[in-house]
Amino acid sequence: MTDDPRRTELQRTALHDLHLSLGARMVPFAGWEMPVQYPMGVMAEHLHTRAHAGLFDVSHMGQVLVTPRDGQMETAALALESLIPADVLGLAPGRQRYGLFTNPQGGILDDLMFANRGDHFLLVVNAACAHQDIAHLQGLDEVTVTPVTDRGLLALQGPQAADVLARLVPAAADMRFMDSRILDWNGIELWVSRSGYTGEDGFEISVPVADLRRFAQALLDQPEVAAIGLGARDSLRLEAGMPLYGHDMDKDVTPAQAALQWSIPKARRTGGARAGGFPGADAILAELADGAAVVRRGLRPEGRAPIREGVAIFAGAEGGEAIGHVSSGGFGPSVGAPVAMARLPAGLPDGATVHAELRGKRIPVAITPLPFITPSYKR
Repeated sequence: MTDDPRRTELQRTALHDLHLSLGARMVPFAGWEMPVQYPMGVMAEHLHTRAHAGLFDVSHMGQVLVTPRDGQMETAALALESLIPADVLGLAPGRQRYGLFTNPQGGILDDLMFANRGDHFLLVVNAACAHQDIAHLQGLDEVTVTPVTDRGLLALQGPQAADVLARLVPAAADMRFMDSRILDWNGIELWVSRSGYTGEDGFEISVPVADLRRFAQALLDQPEVAAIGLGARDSLRLEAGMPLYGHDMDKDVTPAQAALQWSIPKARRTGGARAGGFPGADAILAELADGAAVVRRGLRPEGRAPIREGVAIFAGAEGGEAIGHVSSGGFGPSVGAPVAMARLPAGLPDGATVHAELRGKRIPVAITPLPFITPSYKR
């Protein structure tokens, strides 16, 4: 990711002191000082989230309200569709979807979540892209764009997340995957979605900054919950086959190349009711019809040595040019083995063997379907 060049000092979330009190190791990330791990360690934090419930501070993410100037949600939806190749118009109130901002060349400017809140949309964008995304949205004449600056964002993830949150906020138990609702906790308004970035059931919860530490502590007081840092967040999303902006996709990678064509529905494709009309539509839709030359794939190396970002991938054990490079890679604690992703030539079948060049030697790597684990979302 690329930090905003105008930022000269790292920003801190409202939970900075809590992280320090919990023994977190803090690192720079996307212009913020964030916890990468706690004394439990990355592997234990990862496995705790898969088995119980992990609490992540994701307050560095950008939250943005988009409101129609004429009061008509159709106006705002169509305005957003001019930037995002998704079905915004068909999104029901109280529901959320995944989408992409694209550029005129068909590349991805950022990925985001957008929710229909009845009279406005709530968008959550990546921290490193938030400034550019807000400027991008502010180019729309039909809507008012309001960055949310008085709230923090938590992610509660894991198979016991629903039980934990329901103790504090009983109405959360009724939510389905990708529901987005405004709920009450002791008179405090929470913006809750049933979603996340781990492959587990869970919630993302927007909380007023003034109440953020108190709510986070109430969650941490539950016996199933542990604080989880960016290190485990990365290994969890990698096992779940979820791409990371700035690594598995960027402004030079198209939706089809990133294996995100599923986010572009029939209505926005050639022949659809609202085909095209977004930046890069001609290139993106042609590639969806014809197939991308390279596509993000899963990789499982032999042995236990991880192959990390930047490692070259070759077709054969000797000679030849690299056919791709690892975009994300590491050890998958739940898988019990190294896992990685890379954009490779289309047409290579699942199970095919390619080779990663690691410390001057080439090791066999199997092309593997994504995700590496079975997601457990609440449908």
